[in-house]
Amino acid sequence: MQKILLSVTKEAIQFTYKNEPSTALNLGQTNIITTSELTFTKEYINIHKKIVTDFILELCKEKNIRSVTFATNELALFLFDLFKKNTEIHAICIRESAPLSFSLYEKIIENKNVHYIEASSIPKYMIEMLDKKGIRSESRTEIFYPSGFMQNNNLISYSKIFYKTNIRVGTIFTEEDRDDFLAFCNINNYLKTIHLDIFNKRDLEFILDVITENRTKNISILIHDNIKDYKTIDYLKKINKKIRKNKIHIELVYDKEYLKNNLFPQILMNMLKICGLILVVFVVGIISYVSISNYVALQEVTQIQENLKETIEQGNTENIEIENPIEKEIKNDYIVSLLPINPDVIGWLKVNNTNVDYPVVQASDNEYYLKHNLYKETDKNGWIFMDYRNSHNFLDANTIIYGHNMYYSGVMFGTLVNAYKKTWYTNPENQIISYDTIYESNKYQIFSIYKVQKTKDYLKTYFGSDEEFNNYVNLVKGRSIHDFGIEVVPGDKILTLSTCTGDNQRLVIHAKLIPEN
Repeated sequence: MQKILLSVTKEAIQFTYKNEPSTALNLGQTNIITTSELTFTKEYINIHKKIVTDFILELCKEKNIRSVTFATNELALFLFDLFKKNTEIHAICIRESAPLSFSLYEKIIENKNVHYIEASSIPKYMIEMLDKKGIRSESRTEIFYPSGFMQNNNLISYSKIFYKTNIRVGTIFTEEDRDDFLAFCNINNYLKTIHLDIFNKRDLEFILDVITENRTKNISILIHDNIKDYKTIDYLKKINKKIRKNKIHIELVYDKEYLKNNLFPQILMNMLKICGLILVVFVVGIISYVSISNYVALQEVTQIQENLKETIEQGNTENIEIENPIEKEIKNDYIVSLLPINPDVIGWLKVNNTNVDYPVVQASDNEYYLKHNLYKETDKNGWIFMDYRNSHNFLDANTIIYGHNMYYSGVMFGTLVNAYKKTWYTNPENQIISYDTIYESNKYQIFSIYKVQKTKDYLKTYFGSDEEFNNYVNLVKGRSIHDFGIEVVPGDKILTLSTCTGDNQRLVIHAKLIPEN
């Protein structure tokens, strides 16, 4: 018999379908309101709608829950009336890979408490109408094929374009970039800041013409090009006076003295070391070549880490605009401080007794950060990134993080191979993985480590039923090189780390979220 399963996590109420032979729980005969998992029949909910409504409201208040997740549009439509007077719930998430249904859209805009909706895809007219009602919307799978400008700013869907508050222009505009910038300004409603990495008079005047024609006001244009030419500075001063009436402001942003005193000498030193190593290449051949390549990789990543450390120590987050549609409390300011470096940063991963201690990014696919570093520069080391299918606003059933196994340099997941050693995985300290987001500091307990031939069967982010979840857990536990004795049940959140390990194999680590209590 198919029933509706209600489960509770520390951040959301979740509704899915479940096949279960037992009868529905009669809430009229119990005063237990803190149960983390309950099942109902549709008939029971129809008959006892007020009891279920009151129960959910008290549960939200007690657990301080602000969001609800539905497995399908149909389930959300059936249950949505239960939240009509629930002032605790502000965010809705639909996990089904289907467009937001019109019937559910009508119910959402009538609910004055909901401020955020996430779905697989949302039609353009719905996004605009939801925004007029003060409801922020975000689609997960609507992929555009953008220009370099659109790609660099992660403008991959209509909702992302509509709500974007700041953009970065990293190169001189191509004609395609110009067309897309014009389209962006015609759609966007929230732009506040434009970052120009390279000063180009033609591009600046084009940008000013477009935003003036669109009557866009309260815009700051920040130029990060260390301009020292007095003629250019005088030109920008005159432009500033002209655009002041339109509430547009241009500001020059210079690099800190640290770059002048430290970065250039470091580059020179690295070049000298590389030149010396090249001489050795002619003697020892390919082995030395590999050593040099990995030495450079280590130096580049080390330089990035030093820059990150300086940024975090400065702790300057006052002028950083952050999209927070579900109004969560910011817990980790150090992650927020990295957003000006790369707006794709979503968290920080640390694995004990390895070199894994990096910020985590997320792109619109699982290819981009295989070949680009944190600064979005082409780099064979890539960076540590989360599966594009995972949500950065809600913890999915399985959150997957990837990274290259740069074994010889030890960067990225290069030292994760330590986890395959008995002296490592039997150490209790090493069995705890830390993963912080802007809003949470989470700890995960390892329950499976293994190597497997290249396959996709462990790369699932969502499970349609408890049976599917249990089958997955049994599969990955059965491969583990060690029995960690950790029970994993439906409702637990899983963290999966995946990297290549030669011979077309994958090294995989699974851990489950440790509840705060």
